[in-house]
Amino acid sequence: MTENEIAEERDLDKAVLASVIRDRQDEAQVTEYLDELEFLATTAGIESVKRFTQKLTTPNSRLYMGPGKLEEISGFVGENGIGTVIFDDELSPSQTRNIEKMLQCRILDRTNLILNIFVQRARTAYAKTQVQLAQYEYMLPRLTGLWTHLERQRGGTGTRGGAGEREIETDRRVIRNRISKLKEELKKIDRQMAVQRGNRGNMVRVALVGYTNVGKSTIMNLVSKSEVFAENKLFATLDTTVRKVVLDNLPFLLSDTVGFIRKLPTQLVESFKSTLDEVREADLLLHVVDISHPNFEEHIEVVKQTLQEIGAGDKPVFLVFNKIDAYSFVHKDEDDLTPATKENMTLDELKQSWIAKANTPCIFISAREKINIDKLRRDLYVMVREIHSGRYPFNNFLY
Repeated sequence: MTENEIAEERDLDKAVLASVIRDRQDEAQVTEYLDELEFLATTAGIESVKRFTQKLTTPNSRLYMGPGKLEEISGFVGENGIGTVIFDDELSPSQTRNIEKMLQCRILDRTNLILNIFVQRARTAYAKTQVQLAQYEYMLPRLTGLWTHLERQRGGTGTRGGAGEREIETDRRVIRNRISKLKEELKKIDRQMAVQRGNRGNMVRVALVGYTNVGKSTIMNLVSKSEVFAENKLFATLDTTVRKVVLDNLPFLLSDTVGFIRKLPTQLVESFKSTLDEVREADLLLHVVDISHPNFEEHIEVVKQTLQEIGAGDKPVFLVFNKIDAYSFVHKDEDDLTPATKENMTLDELKQSWIAKANTPCIFISAREKINIDKLRRDLYVMVREIHSGRYPFNNFLY
C-alpha cells in the first residue's frame, strides 16, 4: 500500500507511540522518554493518540517489538483509522520493511521524526543544505522499502532482477551524487563562514549550549537585548545566531546554536558539525539547563557527551539553571523514613546537593520571569573580563 492509499483510509496526522523497555530501565524513565517522543510528534504536527510498550532484554532484530505486540498495535491503528506509528529508536532498514508489512501504515522511527522536524524548521539555505544531506544519508540504505511495489515487475524465471532492482540502483546512484554535491556546497559555505569568523578579530566568544527547549534563545534576547526567534517547541533554533554584546564597555560575541537531544541522529551531528564551529571556537560555554525538568541531570550528561563528540568537551563552562519559576517538588512526610530523593528536595536543598560540590560556576535564573538576569549579566561580565584581560593584558583600562 502506498502512502497516498494510506492517506485515503487513515489519518496520517494521528499516531501511536511504541517503545521497548530494556533491562535496567524502569517504567518511569520510559514514560519520560515517551513524553519527549510525544513532544517531538507535536512539534512535527502529529497528534499522539496512544502508547504501546513492551519489556524485552533487547529489541527484536526483525520487528523491534514482539510479533504479538505488533499485532496488538495493528488492530488498534486499523480500528481507529490511525495512519502513523512512531518508534522511540532508530529502526534498521529491514526492521522498517518488516513492520510496514505487518502494520500497513506509515512507520516513523525517532531519527526520521527528528529529520522531519528539521526540514520544517530549516529557514536559511545553509540549514536546508545540512538537513537535506542528513536526509539523503538516512534514506540511502532504506531505498529498498520504497520500491516494494515494483517487485511484481521483476523478470521471469531464471532472472536475478528486473525493473524494480534496476530502478533502485539508479536511485541509489542519484542519491550518492546528490550527497557528494551537498557536501561540496557545505564545504564552500564553511569556507565563507570561516572567513566571516576570522573577520571578527580576537573578540571573546561565548556560546549558548544546552538540551533543546531549555530557553537558550530567550536568554540570548535578554543578554544581547535583541530579538532572536524563541518558541516553546523542540528545535525552535537551527541556524546559529551571533550577536555583539557590550557589558559595561566590554564587548564580546554571543552565539545561540541548535539544541541537543537524547539519541540525536548521527547524520544530523555530522552535517551540523560545521554550524557548531561557533561552539568549538568559543572561549566560554553557557550551558543552559531546565531545572524544572524531572530528568535535567540526564540532559546535562547528553549535552556533555555531544560536546565531546564535536570536539568541545574541554571548554570552560558556566552552568545556567533556568526555569526556577517552574521548579516543583513533593513534600516528604515527617514520618517517612525512606531516603529523600531529588523529587523531595526544595530548590535550596538541590542547590546544596551535587551542584554545590561540582566546582563549576553556576547561577539559578528564570528567563521568562526575568529573575536573577542582572546577576547573570554581572557574572558573565566577570568571566568575559578575565578571558579578555588574559588576551589583552595592556587593555585593562577598559574596566
